Amino acid sequence: MRIAELLTRSAPFVSLEFFPPRDRERWPAFFAAVERLRAVDPLFVSVTYGALGSTRGNTMEIVSRLRNDCGLETMAHLTCIGASAASVEGFLDALVDAGVDNVLALRGDPPADPSAARDLPEGGPACLPGGNGAFRCAADLVSLIRSRHPSLGIGVAAYPEGHPEAPSAEEDLRFLKRKLDLGADFAITQLFFDNAVYFDFVRRAREAGIAKPLIPGILPVLSMSTIDRLVSKCGARLPDDYLARLRDADRRGGPPAVAVEGIAHAKAQARGLIENGAPGIHLYTLNRAEACLEIVRGLPPAHTRGGRR
Repeated sequence: MRIAELLTRSAPFVSLEFFPPRDRERWPAFFAAVERLRAVDPLFVSVTYGALGSTRGNTMEIVSRLRNDCGLETMAHLTCIGASAASVEGFLDALVDAGVDNVLALRGDPPADPSAARDLPEGGPACLPGGNGAFRCAADLVSLIRSRHPSLGIGVAAYPEGHPEAPSAEEDLRFLKRKLDLGADFAITQLFFDNAVYFDFVRRAREAGIAKPLIPGILPVLSMSTIDRLVSKCGARLPDDYLARLRDADRRGGPPAVAVEGIAHAKAQARGLIENGAPGIHLYTLNRAEACLEIVRGLPPAHTRGGRR
């Protein structure tokens, strides 16, 4: 079922994002975490796609198993930077054959070679030259998906604090609107740590003519390395008082103490978002079941959760 249809039925909701392990010997632990998180009754789950398609095979197999063996409504991530049209179309065909109804269309991280980023085309920061000139940006991928597989549901990424490469917040919103106008059904935000940032983003998006759902994405900080590895790529800012609490926790007790502080903050964020009108939350799980279960514990109950009942 297309996620866009589920969003009209279920609020507030929780959805989950998983990261497929590269090594197959880690798959039993991964699926054990998935099994524990079925208790959340997620509206849908998404599965990431490695840089330049490096985990494409794992993504395809895991998405299929989550749908067909675990009974979860699934969405596969798909990046297009450095990809040929043939490889992207092959992946989409395989998704449809597996009965997967949704895809998250992303540009993906640019290659390490800075020469690949020359001559950015018009259209905003999410554009870069693609493999063999096939794809320049996520909008091109949305267009291909909608034309080749019109029945697929399509999600895209949004940046509440602006894409790190965007020349302005207004330009970033213009590009998000373009992706949605080309056929994407909804957007999921990159991580943020201040709920006021999300609600201000929604206000600005509505004023810019964006009417489709904007789902807030929440990431629990479980170690200080999380900040260095993930936050810097997304342009997210940690509030000064929160960063001070994390640093103090790190001095006192290292990663375990940081995780306690990070989970408490994410839990407060999730509750605040839902209580103030967000349609639900998309939780970046880091494949950590216990942390995610603690974050959603005590949230206001959903009217109707789950898509495959």
